[in-house]
Amino acid sequence: MPHYYEYRHVVGFEETNLVGNVYYVNYLRWQGRCREMFLHEQAPQVLDELRADLKLFTVKVDCEYFAELSAFDELAVRMRLVDLTQTQIEFAFDYLLLGSGGERLVARGRQRVACMRGPNGRTVPARVPSALVHALASYRPAALVTSGG
Repeated sequence: MPHYYEYRHVVGFEETNLVGNVYYVNYLRWQGRCREMFLHEQAPQVLDELRADLKLFTVKVDCEYFAELSAFDELAVRMRLVDLTQTQIEFAFDYLLLGSGGERLVARGRQRVACMRGPNGRTVPARVPSALVHALASYRPAALVTSGG
């Protein structure tokens, strides 16, 4: 079983700029979409907690670009677990262009998420929900040991 969750996407015209290549902010949107679909498919119980008082704050995000994408390119966004602490999760994302010649890495990103609870303006750090920890277990690299904090 692979140690990543995969979200597939076909680039639309609305995701490109005047020159015809994908506008950079869309890579970050795809990270969010990949994470959302992971929750929907692998940890639906967490969605109920999000409707209550759980908040997942993205505290850090980055993306490094290696090649351009255009409309109707098909890509796979592969999300891997990098770090899991008591209150935060860090993911890595590989963006692969899919084609008849195989896969080609076109970008790589990271995202750190903090779990918080409470009303807006008075949120406090909270433990990563057990349902999410359980769902992430399948995507945990062998070398990853849960750290404190």
